Amino acid sequence: MWWRIQALLIKEFLSLLKDKKSRFVLIVPPLVQLFLLSYAATYDLNQLPIAIYNEDRGSAARDLIARFNGAPAFREVLRIERQAQIAAALDSKQVLMVLHIGQTFSRDLLGGRQSAPVQILLDGRDSNTAQIALGYARNVISQFNSDWARQHNQTGPPAELRIRAWFNPNLESRWFIVPGIVGLLTLVVTMTVAALSVAREREQGTFDQLLVTPFTPAEILIGKAIPGLIIGVAEASFSIFMVVFWFQVPLLGSLAALYIGIVLYVFSVIGAGLMISSLSVTQQQGLLGGFLVIVPGVILSGYATPIENMPELVQQLTLVNPLRYFLIIIRGVFLEGLGIADLIDQYWPLALIGLCCLSCAGWLFRKRMY
Repeated sequence: MWWRIQALLIKEFLSLLKDKKSRFVLIVPPLVQLFLLSYAATYDLNQLPIAIYNEDRGSAARDLIARFNGAPAFREVLRIERQAQIAAALDSKQVLMVLHIGQTFSRDLLGGRQSAPVQILLDGRDSNTAQIALGYARNVISQFNSDWARQHNQTGPPAELRIRAWFNPNLESRWFIVPGIVGLLTLVVTMTVAALSVAREREQGTFDQLLVTPFTPAEILIGKAIPGLIIGVAEASFSIFMVVFWFQVPLLGSLAALYIGIVLYVFSVIGAGLMISSLSVTQQQGLLGGFLVIVPGVILSGYATPIENMPELVQQLTLVNPLRYFLIIIRGVFLEGLGIADLIDQYWPLALIGLCCLSCAGWLFRKRMY
């Protein structure tokens, strides 16, 4: 069995490498998209959930909180009572920003001190959103300072803003955007290779030759899946190499945790691709089928729009999207330093999606053979 699969693997790689169009698809588009999207991608801020940790009961603190609650960009979702709740709120992504007002804020302002500190703690994983949020916060503080100075005949800014970013201290947008592009490129390349695999055989007339060989349907399916797995992992490895050494994004977490996620992610994408390929008669149909999966997969992954902002029904649809889980894995490893134990909840859905898709592909493949 394994000798026959090895022969089939050699045939698959030779057909991929000898075909100029296949070589072009594997090499040129990923390079162009990697550089283009990494420099050009950006995000807009739709909603900003914040938490407020107020240790001061004075009128100045209440005034400042009212200004944040009245600003259209902010929505208070949590009132923090103790210091330990800050890390939990930011780690769980319950809030993107925490406004911390110290115990002496009102007393410092009313006492005529030069400045009274206000601390802003930001979730730096989505650095672009964090920077926009910081700009809005600065506007609120600036307006507060202007009104307070005019009412109390002061010249300097009474409230001093102190900033601390969580996970991404320099708020580099590239640290958030570029790792996500690895998932997009791996999806496109792996899905294309898998979706064309069986369809290419049918269109070229070599599929009938497979039917008269000693290969069983399971062996042919494995022989079609392994090249896509190798190509997908190699594509992801090259992209990660570029992310770390060209774009200078620090890899804080476990490399083993990242590669477990890559293998499971590519495995699930191959299953979906082979399912499409089993239903396709021509390569054009395979490409169109892959396109119909790739575009919704990207939109419903949380790459551009937070999943939490989507309608409830759409959020349920994202649960069958492999890219959703892989984005959490790769950004968690790069930005948060997560390990294998931290990502178990993301691993098993990918494995389940892959098994279900490959089982369906095997059933369809067997049905089309006989």
